[in-house]
Amino acid sequence: MAERSTAAVDVADNSGDKPLTAQADQATADGVVKNREQDTDSDEAQGSGGAERPGKASPPELHSGHKLARRYRLEECVTRLDGFSSWRAVDEKLRRAVGVHILPAEHTRARSVLAAARSSALLGDPRFVQVLDAVEENDLVYVVHEWLPDATELTALLAAGPLEPHDAYQMVSQIASAMAAAHREGLAHLRLNPNAVLRTSSGQWRIRGLAVNAALRGVTTDTPQRTDTEAIGALLYAALTQRWPYENDAYGLSGLPKDIGLIAPDQVRAGVHRGLSELSMRALVNDGATASRHEAACTTPEELVKAIGEMPRIRPPEPAFTAPPEYQRTTYQQGTYGRPSPHPGVTQQVATPPPPLQSRTGKALKWAVSALLIAALGLGSWQLADALMDQGQSEDPNQTQTTNDGDKAPTKPASLPITITGGRDFDPDGDGSEKPADIGKAYDNSASTYWQTDFYKGADFGNLKPGLGIILDLGKVQQVGKATVTFVGNTSVELRAASSEAGSEPTSLDAYTKVAEDSGTSVTLQPTKSVKTRYLLVWLTKLPLTDDGTYRGRVTDIKVTS
Repeated sequence: MAERSTAAVDVADNSGDKPLTAQADQATADGVVKNREQDTDSDEAQGSGGAERPGKASPPELHSGHKLARRYRLEECVTRLDGFSSWRAVDEKLRRAVGVHILPAEHTRARSVLAAARSSALLGDPRFVQVLDAVEENDLVYVVHEWLPDATELTALLAAGPLEPHDAYQMVSQIASAMAAAHREGLAHLRLNPNAVLRTSSGQWRIRGLAVNAALRGVTTDTPQRTDTEAIGALLYAALTQRWPYENDAYGLSGLPKDIGLIAPDQVRAGVHRGLSELSMRALVNDGATASRHEAACTTPEELVKAIGEMPRIRPPEPAFTAPPEYQRTTYQQGTYGRPSPHPGVTQQVATPPPPLQSRTGKALKWAVSALLIAALGLGSWQLADALMDQGQSEDPNQTQTTNDGDKAPTKPASLPITITGGRDFDPDGDGSEKPADIGKAYDNSASTYWQTDFYKGADFGNLKPGLGIILDLGKVQQVGKATVTFVGNTSVELRAASSEAGSEPTSLDAYTKVAEDSGTSVTLQPTKSVKTRYLLVWLTKLPLTDDGTYRGRVTDIKVTS
């Protein structure tokens, strides 16, 4: 299938011969405060692959405090380049930080920027920084996108050193998977570099500037998939070696020595993971200049995703535990608490212990204590012998043991499984439905099947709702001892029970009382009080992060016992 790119719609293709990622990219047009208002280098020097110049259009004269659409208040200019500017702003309506790209409506690339932004917004993939608005108003064109205050650029991460193999594996896996999904929808990035890749505080990797960054600079290419795949290879190379895989220095990284060509990462730095090193070389096709030991080159993100899937999974490093400090006795335990410390060189006087009981009164006291001890031992022995004789003379060997008060000791009944006669999905704060066709897989006693939620942008359901879950019908009102729930990934869950007097299945969350909660991959929810009910609600409150970079819950099995 022929490749197509909507990264620069209606823009003439003036691509050069050099690969996109072979040259430096110092502009940060997506909301990171670096080189602010000084980024005026040519697109040639930044590795655009050839960008058309904006003609006579000049950046609009804007300033901090200016408002767009009476809503977006500009705070700080982070990039001013080629007739457009990029700002950190505040959405006063929703009270959140956003990023804004602004250029004059008569700018030669204004139409292509609007088209690229609207195409990117339609993708809706949470692995990309989302475009929130694209507007032409008052002779201005501006694009509003997410601002991630808790995210760190790959540029900043590499400034501290190369990534651990597990981190590098997670990065290339998530980035390649995201770009493969974008290309399936006809979208390319064409400006994929360390400034465009972010890692959030939860460990998820995000990509910003899909299609829009290239459109702002007029970047086009006849081979968008090849260009983005090579860019991913360059990102992995940099993550493994802390070097840029070309001769020019870029993004705060040193380039390779001149006139030696492209060499594998494990030849640049000792200890580099061999599988990741070969993967980066397969993506960095570099006109076929790959080492002889490497397999076929990867020229599309889909091929790169397949190559990653064939690799053995790289496990995270074992956590390092430091030994606790050696125990030190305090002055209180040494018997000097509250006493002044002696002066150096002065001999401290030791208090003389009191003399033992040697008087006539002391001897009498010792004899009295000894007599009481002997009497107590004799009385205890007599009671023990009497109890043993009574036990031996018991006529009924099956007689229930009684306490001193004459009450029978309670016998704990055996725990029996409770059959789940039915279930349904429960999404009261969403659209009312969450994969209802697969609900039976949550309690079918099979570990190979599961019911799963839709994907969300955060563990807390993207702040869209407090949770969702599964209502279980036990057939009749029964005594519930515990419920065991197995998940794929660490999940937070509550067990809620409807009233025993409920004549039919309740349809509101308030009708279910929380009786237990826990988190993990296999949790036992045991109520602290007696619970009698027909309807149980397994209520998910926090979702785990999946391999594709989204958050979703997966329930493998539910068992209920009395």
